[in-house]
Amino acid sequence: MRVMIFGATGMVGQGVLREALLAPDVEQVLAVIRSPTGVHHPKLREVKVADFADLTPVRDELAGYDACFYCLGVSSVGMSEADYTRVSYDYPMAAARLLAELNPQTCFVYVSGAGTNPQSRQMWARVKGRTEREVIELLPRGYAVRPGFIQPTHGVRSKTRWYNAIYTATAPLTPLLERTAPKYVTTTDRLGRAMLQLARVGFPRHILENVDLR
Repeated sequence: MRVMIFGATGMVGQGVLREALLAPDVEQVLAVIRSPTGVHHPKLREVKVADFADLTPVRDELAGYDACFYCLGVSSVGMSEADYTRVSYDYPMAAARLLAELNPQTCFVYVSGAGTNPQSRQMWARVKGRTEREVIELLPRGYAVRPGFIQPTHGVRSKTRWYNAIYTATAPLTPLLERTAPKYVTTTDRLGRAMLQLARVGFPRHILENVDLR
């Protein structure tokens, strides 16, 4: 299986990248990036893009992949709806539309979030809900995953400083949260393995909640 990852330097993307490189059935991983991952592995290749909304310059390099894990995202805190829409709708849809042309049977997994709803009063939930819907309509093997609280593991770190402070503070509580609220908690390694399994065998539904990702 040949897979590509958008957002491989982010917290979720780091976890997915790690699991993809460890998976025996993954023969090649392409990281579509703006800045290097810093990871060196014989399976890994990186391609830089200047604008995630226009992938035309790297079109040929994105052909021939079985799965795309779209992990690129930002916090909506302090962002206008227009700016957040550019990152959370325009960017992933540019990737989905191009891959639909290159290989309509590509498995495209969009990392959304718990509480996503296109009818929500919350801006981030509306934007991601729209993206979910259009990815699923566009690609027969399009999926949206909605993780809840994600605990980073195996040295994975968020690019957002205050997120790291939260994760560090809550790390000792993770085992308790796993026991008392398993529907709402996952880890970066577990999420990565779940996404790989989704690419391998699919799932009865195109939207997967946190409980489905355990």
